[in-house]
Amino acid sequence: MRFRSSALALVLAVAAPLHAQGVMGDFHGDVRDVQQKLIGLAKAMPENTYDWRPGPGVRSVGEVFMHVASENYGIPVMMGAPAPAATGITTDFKTVDMYAMKKRTKAEIVAELEASFTHLHQAMGLTTDQNLGEKIKFFGQDFTRSRAMVLTVTHLHEHLGQSIAYARSNKVVPPWSK
Repeated sequence: MRFRSSALALVLAVAAPLHAQGVMGDFHGDVRDVQQKLIGLAKAMPENTYDWRPGPGVRSVGEVFMHVASENYGIPVMMGAPAPAATGITTDFKTVDMYAMKKRTKAEIVAELEASFTHLHQAMGLTTDQNLGEKIKFFGQDFTRSRAMVLTVTHLHEHLGQSIAYARSNKVVPPWSK
C-alpha cells in the first residue's frame, strides 16, 4: 500500500505541472521554438543576404524577418494588446506595413525581431485556457481567441519555412540542424 501511495504521489507531482501548462502553455512553447529558430536564422544570415529575394515582387530576407516582427505587434493589437508606441503600429493595418518596410540594418532587424517576440508573449497572456472561446474581432471577422492563437502560430511557422528556404538558397545551414 505504501508503494502505491508513493507511486501515485510521484505521478501526480509530474502530471500537475504538465496539466497546469494547458493549451496556452503549449502555444507559448511552440512560439518559443519558432522564436529561437527565426532569431537563429536572422543572426546566421550574412548581412549581404538581407536584400536577397527569390524573385521580383517577393519579400527579401530582411523583409521576411521584419514582416514577422510587424505581425508580432499587429496581431496582438487585434487581441487587445496595444503595440509599443515607438513602433507606430495602431489598429490601422497600414501602420503595420509602414513599420515593416522601414529600412534597417541586420543588427536593427535582429533587435526588432527579438523585441517583437517579447511583446507577443506578453500579449498572449491576455488569452488564457479559460477564455479561449471568447469572441474577438480579428481582421474584421469574428474569431475565438483560440482560432486567433492558431492563426498566430501557423503564421510564424509559415515564415519559418520561408526563412529556412531563403537560408538554404543562400548556402546558410540553419543553426539547429548543424
